[in-house]
Parts: sequence; structure tokens; C-alpha cells
Amino acid sequence: MKAMAIANFGSPEVFVKTEVDKPTPRNNEVLVKVYATSVNPADCGMRQGSFGPRVKLPAILGFDVSGVVEAVGENVKDFQVGDEVYYAIAHEEGGGANAEYHVANESTIAKKPRNISHLKAASVPVAGGTAWAALITRANIKVGETVLIHGGAGGVGTFAIQIAKAAGAYVYTTCGGYDTDFVKSIGADRAIDYRNEDFINIIMQETGGQGVDVTFTTVSGDILAKSLVVTKAEGRAVTVTGVEGDLNIAIFKNITVYFTHLDQTRPKLDALRTLIERGQIKPVVSKTFSLHQVAQAHKTFEEGGEGVRGKIVVQVV
Repeated sequence: MKAMAIANFGSPEVFVKTEVDKPTPRNNEVLVKVYATSVNPADCGMRQGSFGPRVKLPAILGFDVSGVVEAVGENVKDFQVGDEVYYAIAHEEGGGANAEYHVANESTIAKKPRNISHLKAASVPVAGGTAWAALITRANIKVGETVLIHGGAGGVGTFAIQIAKAAGAYVYTTCGGYDTDFVKSIGADRAIDYRNEDFINIIMQETGGQGVDVTFTTVSGDILAKSLVVTKAEGRAVTVTGVEGDLNIAIFKNITVYFTHLDQTRPKLDALRTLIERGQIKPVVSKTFSLHQVAQAHKTFEEGGEGVRGKIVVQVV
């Protein structure tokens, strides 16, 4: 089967076309014909060598899958040939989605939302699952609470805004000034231009000095530390990135801080499918590339900037 792989770590130019054996499903496994995948920070990190010896070269990257079941192994109970599915490939599984086929244990796979394309569905598993894990599984947001989401125009951020709104929260979000109207269009109540506005001053002023119930950090650096200033006493703070700065204020305010990594994806994807089919969540795809253009997809993702919103998707079929 055709695939795009890396034989070395480095810039996006390390991708090369290759032919590899088509996988065969074993006990409890499903063979999926990959229709689309997407680019995530972990893809770029692996390509750059940030995951160290855990990545064996040559490697096929790609964590998101949307496709169709082509074959099933023994004892598979929940899926049959022809089912449209979507899922996230676990880091430890290996064999990524930048290829025509992928095989996975059925416990990680979910039925794809019926009302969206494979291109849209491929944007959901990692980013949507991470946002769900952060806001629902960890922070357990409740109706009427206030939430601050950093990076609202990004892959995780666009899902986080919509999940928070579906849960009944009032949503603050930070983004570039060129994305303020966009984040409001997907549900943000208050957009803060992080380049020209101070989110601490704005939130403390607009909440009467109380702050918000939940802060969610998708941006690396000292953003989590700064966010603790605007997190209410007894509140919750969640991050999915590495952190810098002094977190001791969390002790004195009795803030619960969660460091979140996506796991046990199937229940999250089942829940997301329900909200997507109801129209409460609409995946945002800003750019699409073909499989042989995956290097350009990575380059565009890393450059970011105006016009790069939500997810960048790679069409395999």
C-alpha cells in the first residue's frame, strides 16, 4: 500500500513516498481503509524527533483516522465490513494514518458521525477527544459556570468552545485579533485579542474580581501560571501542554490543576458523535492537502497565522 513516511527526523521535507505491506487484522482487530487524517502537534513533534527512541525509523505518522472497515479479525463484535468509523491511534500502537490502510483494536474505534464527511470526521478524534477529556472528564464543567479557553481558534480550542457551550457554560477565549469574529461565530461569548489585550485585567474586571470557574490551557509557556490568577478559589485549571512559571498560587487558592493526556478515546468519540449529529458541534477544517502533500500540510501547520483555524486535514482517498 502507498504511504508517506519519514526515514529521518527533521523539517517537513523528510517525508518520502513509500510502499509498505498492507496490514492484516488479528484477533479483536479491524482493518480500516483510511479516507482522511489530520495534522496534530504530536505529528510535528514526532517528525522533529521530540519523542526520542519511542519512534522507530522509518515511521508512518498520523494519529487521526476516518475511514471504512474493509476487514475484521476474529472475535470482533461491534463492527462489520462497510462501517464508517473514526478514531485516534494511540502513541504506543505505531503504524500511523499517513497510509492507505490502518489496523486497530476495535476497543479504540467508534462509529463516524453520519452527517459529516470523512474530511470533517478526521479532524475530530485527537483534538475533539482532548477537549472533551479536559473540560468534561477532568474539569467536569457545569451549567452556568464560566470558562476561559486559551487558543480558541486552534484545533483543540475550536472543539473546546463548542463543548463548553453545549455544557451550558459562559465562554471566554483568547485568540489573534483576526479570529475574534470567528470564535464568536462558533460559540465564544467573549473573545480576547491576546496580542493587544490583557486577559487577566479583562476577566478580573468583568467578573468583579472573582475570576472564572475553569481555565483550559492549550498554549505552552507560562500561560497556565498566569491563568491561575484568574481562576476562582476552589476552581479548576486544565492544561494539555508543558508548563513554565510558578504554580504555587494554586495551593493558596485551593485550585485543582489537571495535566491531561488523551486516553480511552472510544467513549469520548461516541459522545462527540452525538453532539455532532445534533448540530451542537461543527468541526472546523481550514485547509486540506492530499497524502503526497503531507510535508506542505506540516509546514502550514507550523507556520500558523491568519487563515489557519481549527484543523488541517490530509485526504488519503
